Amino acid sequence: MIGDVAHICNRGVDKRKIFNNKEDYRRFRDNLFLLNNVNGKIRTKYKNIFSINANLPDRNQLVEIFKWSLLPNHFHLLLYEVVEGGIVEFTKRLGNAYTKYFNLKNNGRSGYLFQNSAKIIPIQDEGYFPYIPIYIDLNAADLAEGSSRRKLNFLKSYEWSSLKNYYRKEDDEKIINQKLFYKVFETNPDRYENDIEGFLDDRGKLEMELEMAQGVNLAG
Repeated sequence: MIGDVAHICNRGVDKRKIFNNKEDYRRFRDNLFLLNNVNGKIRTKYKNIFSINANLPDRNQLVEIFKWSLLPNHFHLLLYEVVEGGIVEFTKRLGNAYTKYFNLKNNGRSGYLFQNSAKIIPIQDEGYFPYIPIYIDLNAADLAEGSSRRKLNFLKSYEWSSLKNYYRKEDDEKIINQKLFYKVFETNPDRYENDIEGFLDDRGKLEMELEMAQGVNLAG
């Protein structure tokens, strides 16, 4: 339904890598913007769609994207439905488009890239709602080493996640709707950063509580 919020996640079949290089990450990231249009994918001649010279047409969005995080073998999204059925449609488009791209790029590979259809987990449980954005933003912490402060600094600058957009201006900030995120989740930048820091050293407990609330195993 319009106004619904859902956590989307999927991983590569047999836990294989789905992003092999920056080109792969960039392709999926760009599709978060280009495929988010009721009438189909936006076509553009620009290789860097977020450059100041890229004159992209207006979109009639299927969803608002609150969070996205791409890891070598899986991804996470946090979506807000704008049109009826928008979350399901957008999720299908992303999976199908990236699988086609990946298979063509890798010597005509065929078959499934993802282990299953993406999990679409409605955010309804009050105990789950405030924590899922934090879970998504902390997912890339496993790629960093060292102290909590070093991991937090890494997360704030990690290129393939929306968290960086919440701390500084970036070219790809058009993908997400920060203002609506803070409104829906009834938080603000300072409070949310405190929440991020508070759970950075307690991610195991966070993940267990989320899985118990939803009765699913999160891809990660």
